Amino acid sequence: MGNQLALTHYLATFIEGLVRAGVEDVVISPGSRSTPIAILMEEHPTIKTWMNIDERSAAFFALGIAKASRKPVALLCTSGTAAANYFPAIVEATHSRVPLIVLTADRPHELRDVGAPQAINQIELYGKYSKWFVEMALPESTTNILHYAYSVATRAVSTSLSSPAGVVHLNFPLREPLLPNLEELQWNLIGIEKAVYSHAKQSLPEELVPLIQEIQDKKKGIIICGPHDQEAFPDAVVSLAEVLGYPVIADPLSQVRSGTHSKECIIDCYDTILKSTKMFQAMKPEVIIRFGAMPVSKLLMQFISQSDVSHQFIIDQDEGWRDPTFTGTHFVHMNEIDFCHQVSKMVEAVPQARESEYLNKWKVANEVVKPILRSKLTDFHFEGDVVRHLVNLLDEDMSLFIGNSMPIRDIDTFFFAQDRRIRLFANRGANGIDGIISTALGISTRVKRVILLVGDLTFYHDLNGLLASKMHSLPITVVLVNNNGGGIFSFLPQAKEEKNFEQLFGTPVDLDYEKVVSMYDGQFSRVSSWGEFEEAVSISFNSKQLSVIEVPTTDRSQNVLLHRQLWDQAVQQLDGLQEI
Repeated sequence: MGNQLALTHYLATFIEGLVRAGVEDVVISPGSRSTPIAILMEEHPTIKTWMNIDERSAAFFALGIAKASRKPVALLCTSGTAAANYFPAIVEATHSRVPLIVLTADRPHELRDVGAPQAINQIELYGKYSKWFVEMALPESTTNILHYAYSVATRAVSTSLSSPAGVVHLNFPLREPLLPNLEELQWNLIGIEKAVYSHAKQSLPEELVPLIQEIQDKKKGIIICGPHDQEAFPDAVVSLAEVLGYPVIADPLSQVRSGTHSKECIIDCYDTILKSTKMFQAMKPEVIIRFGAMPVSKLLMQFISQSDVSHQFIIDQDEGWRDPTFTGTHFVHMNEIDFCHQVSKMVEAVPQARESEYLNKWKVANEVVKPILRSKLTDFHFEGDVVRHLVNLLDEDMSLFIGNSMPIRDIDTFFFAQDRRIRLFANRGANGIDGIISTALGISTRVKRVILLVGDLTFYHDLNGLLASKMHSLPITVVLVNNNGGGIFSFLPQAKEEKNFEQLFGTPVDLDYEKVVSMYDGQFSRVSSWGEFEEAVSISFNSKQLSVIEVPTTDRSQNVLLHRQLWDQAVQQLDGLQEI
């Protein structure tokens, strides 16, 4: 009885510490060794528990909740390979800077390395992908140990949020009996409050001031906004661009392409513009100011790499080193919004007219390309049209989650700047195709409506994730682009290796996804025209369940030709411009 009471007090105190430090959600997978933590999580009056049977799906589901809420989410599983199945999502969370608190139950020390079942080495299981690892003390109810449990919990939350945000792993060795004593359950046994603070530098470094003054004389400057999700950032960066007279090269995941802020300086067709060798050479800047992760566009990365700039400022409040091109000259570790505001004030304080000839050249090129990218193609095999039709159907404040490979690249090309506020998500930390459905469903717990745009192989890769929609009544619209294989490889050099291409890269699976969707109580539509597509998508927005709209575009080679037809037309028009 004493051990059971100690177990209850110890774990309840730890859970209370998580909650008081700001944790609102925990995603639980079933298991025996984690029983007492799971039961006490369920008993807590304010914490929201989500059951997700498959640990890999559970981890990505938690990732989605954390992305949407911008708050740390706890994960709980039993011992053994259950914990190992978290690893792909932990890698993504680390690279995407998403706060997760991973709680793994474990065998007590006497049952390790002796052949006990479901016992693996869980000490620092995630290696460098965890910011902080703690092998928790065995449960006791002494005052010092209860303070220890509470302190570790609050520190775990703080550490997961501190720059850069990421993963904390706490491993709990637990002895039997594993049932808590609910009759003696009390919250906040130690009777203390503990505040947890996280902050980022807010002042412009003094040594940067003369450099900012120096770049005011540089007329050929660009601002590059990569994947970034920070409220009020779009307004701040647009204001900075307007006072500097610089174009904003806005990745779709920067959240800068949509919203009520000014779009006057925003360039959204840069990837197509840079396909013109003439433009690539003519538009090289003298100054680059860069925010966020590296952009989706490979051409834009090459443009950064090959631009011989005197100053490239990389602004990152999380103190990272996002510079795979090795061209950054100044790394500024401060809040991105504060940087925009402070530099804007400095520039405005100098009374001079901002010449915008360079900006106007970008705008002219953008205006030439956009109508071509919007032009109609009658062929139903063109996957770019999925984006063009889908975006027109989205309502204000909807969220679009984009799968990797071709969907994110088509979004980069065909999602244009607009006044509707559409929040865009993707797992671009490690750029993998695993866990996409689960992440999108996690996001759906916190936003108005999620539309998932995904390819067939990515959809197949996370079919287990669909169970969360059924278990928790989470409605979501899935637009499934089915080209029966890996469409992106058709754009790559290996497509020329016809002998082995389909076996090694095309990988057709010939699956009927309607049967899978039915198994999870979802609605399924297979469309054969854009009229049918628009109708099915519009109907799905009002559905209270999983809705999957499949767009069969099985001719992958034709899709490549149609993309290149638009790009070639755009390049021809750009190369004919006299003023560039």
